[in-house]
Amino acid sequence: MRPVSYWDYLRLEELLALQGGVERDEKALSNDEVLFVTVHQIYELWFKLILREMRAARNLFMADSVAEQELSGAVRSLERAATIFRVAIAHWDVMETLPPREFLAFRDKLLPASGFQSAQLRQVEILLGLDDSERAHAGLEEGWKKALRGADAAKSPALARVETELADRPTLREAIDEWLYRTPIDGCDPHRQDAGERLAEFLAAFLAAHAQETDATAERAVSIARSPADAQAIRARYEAEKVSVEAFFAPSEAEGGARRARIRAAMLFIETYRELPLLAWPREVLDGLVGLEELFVIFRQRHARMVERVIGRRTGTGGSSGVDYLDATAKYRIFRDLWAIRTLQIRRAAAPALRHPEFYDFRSG
Repeated sequence: MRPVSYWDYLRLEELLALQGGVERDEKALSNDEVLFVTVHQIYELWFKLILREMRAARNLFMADSVAEQELSGAVRSLERAATIFRVAIAHWDVMETLPPREFLAFRDKLLPASGFQSAQLRQVEILLGLDDSERAHAGLEEGWKKALRGADAAKSPALARVETELADRPTLREAIDEWLYRTPIDGCDPHRQDAGERLAEFLAAFLAAHAQETDATAERAVSIARSPADAQAIRARYEAEKVSVEAFFAPSEAEGGARRARIRAAMLFIETYRELPLLAWPREVLDGLVGLEELFVIFRQRHARMVERVIGRRTGTGGSSGVDYLDATAKYRIFRDLWAIRTLQIRRAAAPALRHPEFYDFRSG
């Protein structure tokens, strides 16, 4: 292997020649336009790294059996992807140094291009597990995939990337769901004959404990209510909360039925008994998923505010509804059940005793 310099290793001569915009000539551009091009190129490099880390995590969970110690690799990948999003969020500060009038000086060059056409951002959504039916409408008649076609409506590299991602299953959410479904709950895996009965026992005990905790909190809240009407409203709210918790563990067939119920119960089990030794890494996985999605949501929210600050509520360069569309994407929740589990948590001291806590101790040999 020949000696290599820092400059050559990073191929910086090529990299630094890529900020010339449509003209392919950086000297013909203003500093504002070069900034615009550079920041968006940096985002695409960040997306590339996020995709690599998410695939690494997803691939680990595709195994038939995932050893507890292997979960540290998945946690590391999720943490790195989340850290990249955290850094990327800060980059919107740089974009906000672009004044509206200076952006308008070159904005029309972008037509009909749009950040909506970032194939890698679409890939992140797909790999995470965003369902097509949950996508926000961009305000155009054509579907989101058609927007990725080239200017002459021909198939583009961007569309090819997205189609490849759509065909590469499972998604991260699907892989995590399969792993959670296999998770033994109070020492019982889903393949045992009594798995259904044992799951029902676990859920009944938890729901009773949750109801008791909710009732106690409700009584305290009612006792300090400012009026009888407020007291009645508070009590009704807590009663509705108990009903919603029971419904959460009795999903319809459309929601996934018994399989989804077990996946949700596994999430609850890991979060409730997270101090058990063999649940240490599983709980870090769940925390990592929530943290990653939280930062993705913040990234979208920050993007929308940056766009509103620079161009207001104009129609997007690609013809989309602009800020309204960006705000709608910030409402995406892919790991919705994991967020919901946080609503269901109870005090550690109130958690029902397990029948087989020793199952989750470290074992030797």
